[in-house]
Amino acid sequence: MTGLRERKKAETRAALGWAAIHLTAERGYDNVRVEDIAEAAGVSPRTFNNYFSSKAEAIASRHLDRSLRTAAALRERPADEPLWTALTVAALAQFTRGPEVEAMPSPGHARWVAGVRAMLAEPALQGERLRAVAAAEAELAAAVAERTGTDLTTDMYPRLVAAAASAAVAVAMQHYLDSADPPPPIDQLITDAFTQIAAGLPAPAR
Repeated sequence: MTGLRERKKAETRAALGWAAIHLTAERGYDNVRVEDIAEAAGVSPRTFNNYFSSKAEAIASRHLDRSLRTAAALRERPADEPLWTALTVAALAQFTRGPEVEAMPSPGHARWVAGVRAMLAEPALQGERLRAVAAAEAELAAAVAERTGTDLTTDMYPRLVAAAASAAVAVAMQHYLDSADPPPPIDQLITDAFTQIAAGLPAPAR
């Protein structure tokens, strides 16, 4: 029962986070109310308030939750697996389309990109995004430290890895938004970004 309850809570949180992103990309940040997000997710505004304190927090939650799941998945990878291989597999697993996306699919690429860019430029969202990134990197760094036997208080390595992984995902997603229609698959872009980092970012062949 505990597992079922936790799964239902995670599904509700994901539905609210995706609805917040979807509606904001579609209508603009100022034209979306908490009541709209709750209705799109099939819950009450009171339920929304049980999960988030604002629509900005709901929007930022998707990145945070995906990163926390990546850290948890990394902890489950085989101990003898190379770190960046484990990180790649752990990260890619979080980019499968969940039921919330199937229930509310994004529009065509050009329209979606325009809406997401406008959303990401919204000043009211910046603080929540920074908090989400910081929390995500801290949890991933802790997982890397556990896996590599390093100490977060004395070794820079786990935080460097977490920051590099976070940057790789961010760059892959930005590349996806900047690509012509149809864009490359996001899993391909993330894999390529992680592969280049694991190789030490060699200079491109000319």
